[in-house]
Amino acid sequence: MARKAFFSFHYKNDVWRANQVRNSWVTKGKVAAGFIDSAKFEKVKQKGDKAVKDWIDEQLKGTSVTVVLIGSDTSNRKYVRYELQKSYEKGNAIIGVYIHKVKDKNGNTSTKGETTFGKLGQDKEGNSVYYFNVAKTYDYVDNDGYKNLGKWIEKSAKIKGK
Repeated sequence: MARKAFFSFHYKNDVWRANQVRNSWVTKGKVAAGFIDSAKFEKVKQKGDKAVKDWIDEQLKGTSVTVVLIGSDTSNRKYVRYELQKSYEKGNAIIGVYIHKVKDKNGNTSTKGETTFGKLGQDKEGNSVYYFNVAKTYDYVDNDGYKNLGKWIEKSAKIKGK
């Protein structure tokens, strides 16, 4: 059975870059969750915050790894934070991939984003858990993500026991 990974990203800023990364994953026979057509997402958003969170929860079902695609403003997005919190809660392995050097539809790159996503949850002892406590971060361009994304996902899943 193919591994199913959830991809979290800032839709407005990074959908072009995110689709390039996703396509490098699905062309290798893998399954990607968390992608939605712009018009469909607008319909979900019009129904309110709960509808968006319900959609995210549904997309996370059956996934074992969450890949946060880090662009210039990703860490400031409330739904990205929610996706990471829910991913931690359900036990997904989490990795980050910087995508700021991936060119957009106009051939432009972006600035490197931060990984300050806030508190993801608590460990068994009640200590706060943050992104840097649980995630390994890669650079899609510098670390040859086209070739290595699958390896990063599999490695993180195995470490997490998935």
